[in-house]
Amino acid sequence: MFDSLSDRLGGVFDRLRGRGALTEADVRTAMREVRVALLEADVALPVARDFVDKVTEQAIGQNVLRSITPGQQVVKIVHDALIAMLGADASELLLDVTPPAVVMMVGLQGSGKTTTTAKIAKRLSGGAMGRERKKVLMASLDVNRPAAQEQLATLGTQVEVATLPIIQGQQPVEIARRALQAAKLQGYDVLMLDTAGRLHVDQALMDEMKAVAEIAQPQEILLVVDSLTGQDAVNVATSFSEQVPLTGVVLTRMDGDARGGAALSMRAVTGKPIKFAGVGEKMDALEAFHPERVAGRILGMGDVVSLVERAAETIQQEDAERMAMKMAKGQFDMNDLRGQLQQMRRMGGLGALAGMMPGMKKAQNALNDAGGDKILLRMDAIITSMTPKERTKPELVNAKRKIRIAKGSGTTVQDVNKLLKMHQEMSTAMKKIKKMGGIKGMMSMLGKGGLGGLGNALGGPQMGDMLNKAGGGGGLPGIGGMGAGGGKLPEGMPKLPPGFENLLKKK
Repeated sequence: MFDSLSDRLGGVFDRLRGRGALTEADVRTAMREVRVALLEADVALPVARDFVDKVTEQAIGQNVLRSITPGQQVVKIVHDALIAMLGADASELLLDVTPPAVVMMVGLQGSGKTTTTAKIAKRLSGGAMGRERKKVLMASLDVNRPAAQEQLATLGTQVEVATLPIIQGQQPVEIARRALQAAKLQGYDVLMLDTAGRLHVDQALMDEMKAVAEIAQPQEILLVVDSLTGQDAVNVATSFSEQVPLTGVVLTRMDGDARGGAALSMRAVTGKPIKFAGVGEKMDALEAFHPERVAGRILGMGDVVSLVERAAETIQQEDAERMAMKMAKGQFDMNDLRGQLQQMRRMGGLGALAGMMPGMKKAQNALNDAGGDKILLRMDAIITSMTPKERTKPELVNAKRKIRIAKGSGTTVQDVNKLLKMHQEMSTAMKKIKKMGGIKGMMSMLGKGGLGGLGNALGGPQMGDMLNKAGGGGGLPGIGGMGAGGGKLPEGMPKLPPGFENLLKKK
């Protein structure tokens, strides 16, 4: 969603980085371009103006103009200002009250309230991201839209969350009363109220929403906003916050190609945190909104923490343990390579992963030009065209077999050669890891010499130099500590995916 803004800002900062010293005029010119980029991304004018004024004030201070790398310093100031604009910290739902905790969803028609209600209910009842599981009840108060209540009931069945039985002809206030009573009697922890969509000019519906809020006394009133709304999102937020005390915002369709201005304006206008972002149509496509990570993605700094968390959610434990055993022995066949490719597809494909890696923005564009995630599917097709024997012993694949595999997978012999070469390199790396003393030896190397040490061992000085630059010279944060600290990640870093702790125990 932030691609165009990201590209524009990237261009501005590349020009700044290329200069040895910065004058005040340089900074002001760059900030003018940043302002235009923000306005083009649909950020509300007052928000863009405040942002640029704040950044310019800090960026033309003496310490920046005379610092060794003024370009980097300006990027850091913009990064910090973006985080402040998006809201300093990630914010969870506050449900620590005597059950049932009531969460009320409000928003315009068609902004995705019903689907978001089910997504949040699934997240709470599944105990996602380390929270304890909650017993959730959903109730639809939407009597205006045809089949709205049936839609929530269907979604409830899909995500295995209870919904309040429908009684035709009941009004929203009566339904809210009945839902509260049912939640108390049946011992539910959380009650989710999905209200009817409304236009922000429709006073009758606004009054109805206030009446429901007075009866239900919700702990959380979440405003659901479509990220594609653009400038008007500000008016929506203002009119809703005048009627009911909002506690947070949920942005839907963050996976779309909108210009992202709504997300950047929301926090500044309402003063309320963005709590979740809907990133797809599936019921598990809802992410907690982390301002720092989003700011990193906008500026092309990557989002390694989310990458590790996504890996932790998608990696199957048995696969990880089996892989650990094979890596300890220095083995790696085509079946393992196929498992790795499927893993990447489950995590969102090459594009999604490249977008989260620091400095990989340009690589992501190159990937898209080369066919993006189709590459993974093509590789998978080649492996499935091999016989079971060829998969376990790729060295059997001679010229004749390559032609057969290429025809069977609808690819060329060159594609088959590329895949075999990739497998060979990974297999060689596994053998070298075994020589280093298994994964434990590799981790301690990361602890001592950063990523460069590993690069030197696996692919010679050139690779060492390249990995050193990628990791900022001192290795990736946390991985060094993992080597030195006997498999423990420092506080604040996400835990290793399930099953991967075994990698550290194998010799």
